[in-house]
Amino acid sequence: MPGKGRQGGFALGPGGDCVCPKCGYRTTHQRGTPCYSIKCPKCGENMTR
Repeated sequence: MPGKGRQGGFALGPGGDCVCPKCGYRTTHQRGTPCYSIKCPKCGENMTR
């Protein structure tokens, strides 16, 4: 199954962007830091992958 991570989770990998679901701001994902722990610098919303 492509896109499936270990134990049934989804592995998104180290690359990609963190995106704000509220205003659409994008920033490069930093390895070891989950996107949901980063606040959007424009509106303060938690970022997502």
